[in-house]
Amino acid sequence: MPDTEFLERLFAGHPRTVARAITKVEGGTDDAAELMKAVFPHTGKATVIGITGSPGAGKSSLVDKLAQHYKDAGNRVGIICVDPSSPFSGGAILGDRIRMATLGMQEGVFIRSMATRGNLGGLSRATVDAVAILDAAGFDKVIVETVGVGQDEVEIVKTADVSVVVLVPGMGDDIQAIKAGIMEIGDVFVINKADREGVLRTQKELDALLSLAHRPDMWMPPIIKTVATENKGLEDLSAAIQTYFEFQSTNEHAAERRTAIAKWRLNELVRERLLFDLMSQTGAREMIDDLAKQVASKETDPYSAVNKILDKSK
Repeated sequence: MPDTEFLERLFAGHPRTVARAITKVEGGTDDAAELMKAVFPHTGKATVIGITGSPGAGKSSLVDKLAQHYKDAGNRVGIICVDPSSPFSGGAILGDRIRMATLGMQEGVFIRSMATRGNLGGLSRATVDAVAILDAAGFDKVIVETVGVGQDEVEIVKTADVSVVVLVPGMGDDIQAIKAGIMEIGDVFVINKADREGVLRTQKELDALLSLAHRPDMWMPPIIKTVATENKGLEDLSAAIQTYFEFQSTNEHAAERRTAIAKWRLNELVRERLLFDLMSQTGAREMIDDLAKQVASKETDPYSAVNKILDKSK
């Protein structure tokens, strides 16, 4: 159990303590679970904004400018950037974070990159725990920027209070959005780089697609046009985010959404605990290494290998 002084500094929003707490949950340290037990009662005050979209849509620039907008309005802002990483080295690609360097040095702004490395447990769970820590630390707005529109990213954005999907004109993002299934999760749609040619066509196609979608809460997601690099459209985006946040907090489906998020988190934790218990057994890692070689050389198939692993765990 983390000591009382550590928790007091965390709930007071001490940046170094917040960083240490996130490192604990990301690394899955022995006291991470106890930390999150202490954190949980202090959550539920922040507005959590998930931002996703295709690579090249300008998500990082939009997050940077939106965070500055909130900061200028007197809010404390936490940003979690989910970065791609090498499956071999595990290192995060931090290029997009360089442009946020100025923002990150301001008091009341906390930026953390989390790599999608394949460690024990899922990135999704660690990211959601990091958001909870920022919430408990007193940040008013917590923005989660994901690398793209894969399954992990969709799950992370689902756990946000407001999900923002970023598109750009002329890149076929509308079709890509359908393929990725993110039409269902977008609460606000942003056409960024709206000074480009083709913005009206993209808006019309998006309008047509949204008219076919039937949401249980009957919300019609607004389409906001922005030029993040020129600070255009940020007021409209901020207003749309706030409007949906207020709408869903009073809507009868809000309880269902919170229950679905809680169920997803429980599934993630159960999956992680079972995997940890399995890998803790004597010889489990060696067995998986050996079976991996057999699958690679076509001596066995992955499904038979998994059955052998599970049989050993019984």
